[in-house]
Amino acid sequence: MSRTSGALAALALALCLLTGCSALLERTYSTAEPHSSKFWESEAAGTLRAENHQDVVNDLLLLVGQHRETATLRLYDFKSELAVTDTLEEAAAEVQQETPMGAYAVEYITTSSHPQRGYYEVAVRIGYRRTLEQLQAVVNATSPEALYSLLAAALDDGKTELAVRMGYWGADGGTRVEDAMRQLREERELTETVPWVVNYYPGGENPGLVEFLLDPPEPEEGEFPEEGEPVLGEDGEALSGEAGEEPPGEGGEAPPEGGEPDSASGEPEEPPEEGGEGEEGAEPAGPEEEGGGKN
Repeated sequence: MSRTSGALAALALALCLLTGCSALLERTYSTAEPHSSKFWESEAAGTLRAENHQDVVNDLLLLVGQHRETATLRLYDFKSELAVTDTLEEAAAEVQQETPMGAYAVEYITTSSHPQRGYYEVAVRIGYRRTLEQLQAVVNATSPEALYSLLAAALDDGKTELAVRMGYWGADGGTRVEDAMRQLREERELTETVPWVVNYYPGGENPGLVEFLLDPPEPEEGEFPEEGEPVLGEDGEALSGEAGEEPPGEGGEAPPEGGEPDSASGEPEEPPEEGGEGEEGAEPAGPEEEGGGKN
């Protein structure tokens, strides 16, 4: 009887110990699965959905980030086709003109909508002026202070361009960019080479992306007009007059109205007095010649 009680006590102790150990051995785990954004339609592969203006903007930015050239959108809760058209135009303009990545990468965005039962189906086409490799090479930086090291690393790697997405710009961001370039060009003895080109997207006041062209092409000879040559417009016409032609008022005055200038004085000749006879310039006969002279 005592052996049975001892065995039961030992078994109960073992169970308690195992329960405690199981709590200590508990671990959390996670699985990696393909990301499913709320903007994608679950039943239609490759189709995005949107219910308002901001959703359309997010959809387009998602496509730009993937460098997608064509896609399909389904717009819900839009009351009319006019509302759909206005929303698409405003969203496309916002992405291309007001977002850093859109201004940097997108050349154009076109859309066409067709009403369906319960939604509008929109065909989207995006043209790019940057390649997928260029988009994938964009570097993220928290502030302009990181630009010096990023530029130095780009030169060490032999890169000819660098695109940096800025998390914070600040009031002196442009000054910091110039300082970083000047310091690095002096240290690398590049001051005599062609200056680097810097582009700000979407604008220079508060850019979200800065692009550096580290090996821009040299300007061709004759690209800029020399002194004395006319400045030509896009249509090839001279904007400042023909070469060698002096406009009125420069180097001489225009002749006055009413007569040609005299070769000596530049004044117009006076017409002969009325009533004269004979050839031009002949003097009228004096009183002594009329009717004979006095004896």
